[in-house]
Amino acid sequence: MDETKKASAEDSLIARYFKPLATDPGAFGLVDDAAVLKTQGDDIVVTTDAIVEGVHFLPQDPPGTIARKALRVNLSDLAAKGAVPAGFVLTLALRDADDAWLEPFARGLGEDAALFSCPLLGGDTVSTPGPLMISITAFGRVPVGKMVHRSGAKPGDRVVVTGTIGDAALGLGILKGGAAATALAGDAAAKEMLAGRYRVPEPRNALAKAVRDHASAAMDVSDGLAGDLAKLCAASGVSAVIDAQSIPLSVPAATLLARGTVGIEAIVSGGDDYEILCAISENRFEAFAQAAGLAGVAVTSIGTVIGGAAVPRFLDPQGREIALHRRSFSHF
Repeated sequence: MDETKKASAEDSLIARYFKPLATDPGAFGLVDDAAVLKTQGDDIVVTTDAIVEGVHFLPQDPPGTIARKALRVNLSDLAAKGAVPAGFVLTLALRDADDAWLEPFARGLGEDAALFSCPLLGGDTVSTPGPLMISITAFGRVPVGKMVHRSGAKPGDRVVVTGTIGDAALGLGILKGGAAATALAGDAAAKEMLAGRYRVPEPRNALAKAVRDHASAAMDVSDGLAGDLAKLCAASGVSAVIDAQSIPLSVPAATLLARGTVGIEAIVSGGDDYEILCAISENRFEAFAQAAGLAGVAVTSIGTVIGGAAVPRFLDPQGREIALHRRSFSHF
């Protein structure tokens, strides 16, 4: 295929599937080489994440869930920074332009772009002989100087998480036919819930303002609670002590833990939770919890920030430290 035909095929693909998603005037209908994002007097927060077939999603996953996950993992970063979504750009690496795959992918992406008020601003499509890859760079807005950093946690702060922890890692195990799938063989609803948590995370954008108003430090949990807490503590120059029994679990996760199908290490190091992890001062926690309740997001205090540079400790109900041989998912 000559270069003119290649360009024409790409232009046709973009016009058919992605131009309808470019609803922001600054996207110029995807006919230009760049977009304009108006600042409206705010700081612009920028984050980027890529998801790769076989690493972040399975080859048999529905295209619509892949699209939603690609956008939502970036929206989760914005939420943890206290930012309101403003738009995103998309890079899509495809083995071929398969309409049967692209149509539900674009539909799922468009539905989430509308749901989270985060329109497509532009991007690129390329061909690849390797695995599918979707890379998104998302933009958000915060009042000037108000982005919440990882650095800022102080001794005495509470360690707080949203939602439940460990579901996505268990969901991946179910989709791969592992021990969790066998243990829950008679509970289709539990298996579906856990698999759904892996395929389509729930970014906590409804809590962005509360995080901005009350958190001294925050990040999203993408690589595992234990590993990401260590990152937040290192950036803040502190440590933490966590009551493992306080970590919020879904009913299926608690069941699998109680049965011994999985251990606490799998829960806190598995990754893909996309919940918010934050440090909240004692005198702000009640206000934060009330704001979370109004936003419809469950929050749980699981431990305390302490001084020092030691790796955060996880304690069992008897106060003994739990040995964690693996703290997070690693890409390499």
